[in-house]
Amino acid sequence: MKTFKLPDLGEGLQESEIVEWHVQAGDQVEVDQLLVSVETAKAIVDVPSPQAGVIARCFGQPGDQVHVGEPLVVFEGEAEDSGTVVGDLGVGNLGKTDASAGLAAEEFHIGMSPSTRDYQPARATPSIRRLAQQLDVDLARLHGSGDSGLISEEDVRRAAEPLGQGQGEALRSVRRTMAKNMARAHAEVVPVMLVEDADLHAWTAPVRDPMIRLTRAIAIACKAQPALNAGFDGRRLTVQPHAQIDLGVAVDTPDGLFVPVLRDIAERDPDDLRRGLAQLREDVAKRSIPPRELMGATITLSNFGTLFGRYANPIVIPPQVAIIGAGTLRKQPVAWEDQVVIHPVLPLSLTFDHRAVTGGEASRFLKALVLDLQLPE
Repeated sequence: MKTFKLPDLGEGLQESEIVEWHVQAGDQVEVDQLLVSVETAKAIVDVPSPQAGVIARCFGQPGDQVHVGEPLVVFEGEAEDSGTVVGDLGVGNLGKTDASAGLAAEEFHIGMSPSTRDYQPARATPSIRRLAQQLDVDLARLHGSGDSGLISEEDVRRAAEPLGQGQGEALRSVRRTMAKNMARAHAEVVPVMLVEDADLHAWTAPVRDPMIRLTRAIAIACKAQPALNAGFDGRRLTVQPHAQIDLGVAVDTPDGLFVPVLRDIAERDPDDLRRGLAQLREDVAKRSIPPRELMGATITLSNFGTLFGRYANPIVIPPQVAIIGAGTLRKQPVAWEDQVVIHPVLPLSLTFDHRAVTGGEASRFLKALVLDLQLPE
């Protein structure tokens, strides 16, 4: 028998949640036939069969968490055919698991990327992970008593005894990843915030397409102060400037926060940017956006003002060093040529990581951003 393990889904994604199984034990499958659909923090991914053969066993149930390198299915016999690893984006159900079956079987899986090797998940079957979630036990803190450190049900229940039964509903997929990212940012980043208003009275009334103007102004500011369009490695204390400006655009959805990436914003005209933004938003709404389009941002924009609010303290997610927040565009009294007049004003917030960016660099960045926004359309 050969065990097919969850392959590396790309872009550093290490865990997923089983959505739907498309096969069950005893089924004959062909190369590239859909086996299971899993939901990562970024999208729903269909996983095809790497070989033709008969399914002997499926591991896990819908709702179970499964990590890269953990078993998905066992094939009967020694089938020779093999195929692709990860298929198109879509939706997908899983059978039952044995606490240890298949973990010692001959493996059939794709090698892990460097990002996967850096991350060693706790050794536990999907059913044990599900139990750990129910009992609010962090598997990463456990040392399994089974073979090669495999975590058992007894290990989990023993760890839960001092804490009692977990309360509330476990976070999943996008919200789960958001919680982890926020905790990481809180632990690593040294955030400082600057705020300023952009007076947009020079724009043609009524104000048209502020999102595109914001995108252009961010590109101008990054060119004026490249230190904010960079990656910072807090462990090695190294800074990597980025030649291209890839803007992460925060998008609010009922499932949680998505941040698709608008590539190379400095070299695209307004119409191209407008089409690109519309496509990203449509793909996020449909949950059909490829994971690669949610990775690799060099700086981020949170346009929360389309919902509500004036200023904010946006969170910088490493390795980025800066994020811009745009509040609600409003008309308000301002002093103009020694007169009190009513102008459209856009409140802006900038959070930067003070480990990598100086206050002077951040101030000059925000000034360049505001000055470009205040120019006529």
